[in-house]
Amino acid sequence: MSADSAEFTTILKLASDHGLDIVPETVTVNELGLDFQVAIAEVVDGQSWVLRIPRRPDVTDRAAVEGRFLQAIAPHLSVAVPDWRIHTKDLIAYPLLPDDPGLTIDGQGQPQWHFDVEAKEYVYSLGDFLAELHLVDPSIARASGIEERSPAEVRQRKRDDIARVVAEFDVAPSLQDRWGAWLDDDSFWPTFTVVTHGEVYPAHQLMDGARNLSILDWTTATIGDPARDFMFHHASVSAEAFDATVKRYVEKGGRVWPRLAEHCGELFSTSPVELGLYALETADADHMDAAQAQLNPE
Repeated sequence: MSADSAEFTTILKLASDHGLDIVPETVTVNELGLDFQVAIAEVVDGQSWVLRIPRRPDVTDRAAVEGRFLQAIAPHLSVAVPDWRIHTKDLIAYPLLPDDPGLTIDGQGQPQWHFDVEAKEYVYSLGDFLAELHLVDPSIARASGIEERSPAEVRQRKRDDIARVVAEFDVAPSLQDRWGAWLDDDSFWPTFTVVTHGEVYPAHQLMDGARNLSILDWTTATIGDPARDFMFHHASVSAEAFDATVKRYVEKGGRVWPRLAEHCGELFSTSPVELGLYALETADADHMDAAQAQLNPE
């Protein structure tokens, strides 16, 4: 979408203040991000750049961790990740990575898929990437300051997050019962942790056909539950495609447990909890209403 006058002026000034000579008519803005406004623009030498502009002061500290993590993880992945050439409290900027997101949102707010998520090429590409990421030695990422939780801490954090949301919102009893049964059943939960991205889904994947070339938005990276990186895929594809992805992942060295698929389903069911936590953090009325609608859909 095009920037309005105020956005346009702010973006051009920010870029100029940080040494980027933007061609004004090339600026486009994506407003979907909750923490950052994102613009793409071409500089006078012909290179396109991504500009991430913090929406709130509190995202700056998290961005500092993300920047250190990207530097640490990049040499260990065959896919590209953002190379932050500019990183200040006002602006993060990096050269645009190749190709296009596998999922976008149109002007009416509807998802637009740009490849076949059931394709064998995608199954192999995703399985390869997740195995590669999850096999990274946690010590490589630890110094960046990303959160690290033991298996017991992962589970307790989810229990605490649900309790906080239940205390602040009207949550459907059926959801509370479902989540309680899941939290209390050891068989769902992994007994190990890995380096994770946290939001692996096609809006964060730049694709060449059905093959992953680049992975964006590592803000949610942690050392934690490996299912975080499988749950969106589990929610988007057939059981056959999911099983094929897991098989490829295991062939490449990934580690699984018997109830991975079921755990992914339960984890994804807590997406309204994550929205509720975000709404409480921002105190935004629209986010509060959206969270309430999802937490008690009946």
